[in-house]
Amino acid sequence: MDKTLNTPEHKRQSKGSDRFKQIQTIFQYLQDKVATASMVAEATGIYQKNICRYKRDLEKSGRLWEIEKRTCKKTGFKAWYITTDPSKAPYKNKQLKFF
Repeated sequence: MDKTLNTPEHKRQSKGSDRFKQIQTIFQYLQDKVATASMVAEATGIYQKNICRYKRDLEKSGRLWEIEKRTCKKTGFKAWYITTDPSKAPYKNKQLKFF
């Protein structure tokens, strides 16, 4: 049996590619939708905790915005509705044009 597949290096590589695919899936899903992390998790099959982690990364890079905080349709608790659609971004994040 080949033991190289059980090394930590091999596991890290697969996690990295899974991470990229999951971020890409979340980004694509939110391009034309506004949803909470729980709603995205239900639609995509990605764990909600992972979505929260990736949400932070996308926010820091300026590619995801929190639109409003209201009751989630899935959980019934207050949560932020998020999107990656720049046309729905809050005004404060858009760059002002003077010329």
